[in-house]
Amino acid sequence: MSSSVTYTATLEIHRETVEYLSALLAARRTELGTRSGTRALSTFDHAVLVLRWFLDGTRIRQLAADNTISRSTAYEYLHEGIDVLAAQAPDLAAALAEAKAAESEHLNLDGTVIRTDRISTPGPNGADLWWSGKHKHHGGNIQVLSDPRGFPLWTSHVRPGREHDTTCAKAAEGLLPLLEQAAAETGLLTLTDLGYENLSPAIRTPVKKPKNAQLTDEQKAYNQVIRGVHAIAERANSLLKTTFKALRRVSLDPWRISTIVAAALVILRLEHGRHT
Repeated sequence: MSSSVTYTATLEIHRETVEYLSALLAARRTELGTRSGTRALSTFDHAVLVLRWFLDGTRIRQLAADNTISRSTAYEYLHEGIDVLAAQAPDLAAALAEAKAAESEHLNLDGTVIRTDRISTPGPNGADLWWSGKHKHHGGNIQVLSDPRGFPLWTSHVRPGREHDTTCAKAAEGLLPLLEQAAAETGLLTLTDLGYENLSPAIRTPVKKPKNAQLTDEQKAYNQVIRGVHAIAERANSLLKTTFKALRRVSLDPWRISTIVAAALVILRLEHGRHT
């Protein structure tokens, strides 16, 4: 007698999102010249496999068992799904154009560390490359640009967790020049926390308390406004991590975090009716 138990589960996602990913996978198979009937799963079932991993963090061995495929095939299908989704993510120029079209009053920039199971990797001066001293675990730093309501518009390439937000923002290709261009052309400023102090004229941070001195009443009021308005940036990071269990701990190559987060952003935009 079998000791396994079969049950029915529901994936909490719009069917349109599954069909969208299925269409992307079908286009990918056509591009590769895949012959009909040579894949173990239909594009729809393939899409469900990928979305189960993102939303529920379902383990590969479970996805493989549920679809009667090998683990290596499940990994192959997962990475293919991640890649076709990430290719649809808006680049920074498109995200800024979207913000301008929406007449956003400002933007928010904040970093988030995606936890990873990556083992210790030697970095500069012998430091552990992926270890985040602030968060006390291994992870990859992703910069998230969001609108005034705290919805993520764009995510950066990953940087090792040991790097600070300022270093990661500098390393993000085109980020500072494009933010400065937007500020110069439309007055669209970007709010951040003190971690980005003196980084760019397009960025506004709270005023740092001087050594052996006190902030003036005007500076305190300014800080209260900046922090109050910028606080909603935490919603953008929270939306990504609470929606997708896969982003709470990534067991794949940490350099893949960039692509994984970009793919998650596309799914999030689809679910909120913001993807075009």
